[in-house]
Amino acid sequence: MKRFHVHLHVDDLDRSIGFYSKLFGASPTRVESDYAKWMIEDPPVNFAISTRGAQPGLDHLGIQTDDPAELDALKERAAAADLALLDEGETTCCYARSDKYWITDPQGIAWEHFHTLGSIPVFHEKTETAPAAAAGACCAPRGRPVGIPVKTQASGCC
Repeated sequence: MKRFHVHLHVDDLDRSIGFYSKLFGASPTRVESDYAKWMIEDPPVNFAISTRGAQPGLDHLGIQTDDPAELDALKERAAAADLALLDEGETTCCYARSDKYWITDPQGIAWEHFHTLGSIPVFHEKTETAPAAAAGACCAPRGRPVGIPVKTQASGCC
């Protein structure tokens, strides 16, 4: 099974946890001092919020897979569509160890495709497979040409 993933930056974590808990009718499955996550079953979504962003709003979207074969299939589809990938491989971010890569949509929104391998006690940790250089990619890559180029329209409307 695949699960839709949404990550938002918020300016007040406690207030946002209260709001989204009411909205989803469920408490978060994980809460940290700067992060909360809900693993909603209906509809299947991994919804995360954090206070780590420069400003409140959408950080990135994604698809979380249940197994490595699903991740490989998504990666093959992205490669066949000629989407440029930022392949992080096994890395750590958002209190989890994952195998992941990134693409960017035409509007510049980062999309993360990932398979979670386990939980970690910190937001991001440095390991041999996730060196300090990868820390800038946690969560969504910023200021990098990750995917297809952003296209601009000549007209100002629709």
